Amino acid sequence: MATGKINVSVENIFPLIKKFLYSDHEIFLRELISNATDATLKLKHLTSIGEAKGVVYGNPLIEVKVDKKGKKIHVIDQGIGMTEEEVKKYINELAFSGAEEFLNKYEDGAKETGIIGHFGLGFYSSFMVADKVEIITKSYKDEPAVHWECDGSPKFSIKKSKKEDRGTEIILHIADDSKEFLDDARITGLLKKYNKFMPIPIKFGMRTETLPKPEDAKEEDPAPTHEVDNIINNPDPAWTKQPKDLKDEDYKSFYRELYPMQFEEPLFNIHLNVDYPFNLTGILYFPKMTNDLNLQKDRIQLYQNQVFVTDNVEGIVPEFLTMLRGVIDSPDIPLNVSRSYLQADGAVKKISSYITRKVADKLNSLFKNNREDFEAKWNDIKIVIEYGMLSEEKFFEKADKFALYPTVDGNYFTFEELQEKIKDTQTDKDDKLVVLYASDKEAQHSYIEAAKAKGYEVLLMDSPIIGHLMQKLETSKEKISFARVDADHFDNLIKKEDTQISKLSDEEKDRLKANLEEVIENKSYTIQLEPMDSNASPFIITEPEFMRRMKEMQQTGGGGMFGMGNMPEMYNLIVNTNHELVGEILNTKTAKKRERLINQSIDLARLSKGLLKGQELTEFIKRSYEMVK
Repeated sequence: MATGKINVSVENIFPLIKKFLYSDHEIFLRELISNATDATLKLKHLTSIGEAKGVVYGNPLIEVKVDKKGKKIHVIDQGIGMTEEEVKKYINELAFSGAEEFLNKYEDGAKETGIIGHFGLGFYSSFMVADKVEIITKSYKDEPAVHWECDGSPKFSIKKSKKEDRGTEIILHIADDSKEFLDDARITGLLKKYNKFMPIPIKFGMRTETLPKPEDAKEEDPAPTHEVDNIINNPDPAWTKQPKDLKDEDYKSFYRELYPMQFEEPLFNIHLNVDYPFNLTGILYFPKMTNDLNLQKDRIQLYQNQVFVTDNVEGIVPEFLTMLRGVIDSPDIPLNVSRSYLQADGAVKKISSYITRKVADKLNSLFKNNREDFEAKWNDIKIVIEYGMLSEEKFFEKADKFALYPTVDGNYFTFEELQEKIKDTQTDKDDKLVVLYASDKEAQHSYIEAAKAKGYEVLLMDSPIIGHLMQKLETSKEKISFARVDADHFDNLIKKEDTQISKLSDEEKDRLKANLEEVIENKSYTIQLEPMDSNASPFIITEPEFMRRMKEMQQTGGGGMFGMGNMPEMYNLIVNTNHELVGEILNTKTAKKRERLINQSIDLARLSKGLLKGQELTEFIKRSYEMVK
């Protein structure tokens, strides 16, 4: 039996890099800036531990130059540089990561330096936009400078260079199909997208700075100016600092830096800072929310050692928190080779759990420390909290302490407080606590007022996912049920031991129901004759809680029965057999008058429910005027 090794043909590697490894050609600049940053941070580490004797670290920067006439882009750093041996090792041996070797060599301290590279392939992204690449580099060691050149084929040349200053210059000869990258605005956009917060200052051209006028200057004299380096990045963003070193205005200023087109201030922020069992820093902001679950995602930016990766943080941030804004930075997030998306990994789940816990703890702290302010912000943040309670069990358990349930009168209760408040009045004969709620204060006003008249508390629960949350609460807590105020009349919603006795006999009930069915043509009404207080409304239209809630849940995604979202509306017409008007209808001798009374009474009930519209509303108004003549 023969054995051997499978050889990878180098001739095929460049087309693979260009077409498949890096799906987005624009990231070549991100990769080259990352390499330049690594080279600079390596030098910083070596000087700090005394291994780069005689070398002054100083205040290095990375410079990007565009030569439109020569069709070239230059990326220049003042970092560690390379010897000829290192060029052969790190550049010619494809996928040998110098950063990874450096981290392994200086394991005790170098992992805290923020060095970015892992795969050794970033440099080769240059060939996505260039048909020739040059490297001119001089090591911090006392060795000659080197000039390496390659046209994108497996062949390269290497020779001595006259470069005298430490560092590396990469020169890209831009291909004809990538001339867009010779535009200053395009390069500025890329630098601000990917390198806005890199830890080393990045220079791109010069800018004019206005100086204060001299004291003896005349009013009409122009202010003096001078040219300064145009530094496009902030090397020390807020998330890299300790929370104790930041004030509230620092967080707001950083928010404006992240989202310059966002004019509303964030409600509050959460500073993430953990170094075990993984490294993660960041700042999450709660903006003002709407009830739309779809339009607010992809606002959190994911960084790896201050290098922008993506604004799609699905997986690492729990879904309910993707509506927040801010930054997450972690060197421990597993990325694919091109640093463009997450790879499945156990660390991701741990990070996600940590973020969930941190957010829950912050919300609980805000609630306990300043409840009045928390209540004032509730409507702007509730959609995130309710979503989290539905989707994350651990968050649900923690949120039970600070999730609020507002009433139609503007009072706020935790669930424990609500239970205590309503247990005496809203516990039914089976010892079940019935929580009444409205979803629309205006549309359900008459039902709300009727509930309040009986001494009941009515919550205002109007978010699009509230049906799902109520279902969750009913299954997780004992002897609790939710009922919208228009789901039934209150004697049925909260059944007590004492039941009303009907003034009508069974024979009269049958006759009344026949009279009603004769007039009512709408088959979506189920007629229920109920003995109620004589002061209660004679006719009430209700929607059964279960059917309506399942339909709403189906429409907002999941939780409902199959096809429920397409079912027609179903209503109950509840007739109070103890009301004087009902007795009058029953005893009216003239069929025409009886019909008018029934139509008028039912239309009043429909009007109260918001169901009377169009032609039917016009006919109701006309009939009403005729009846008061």
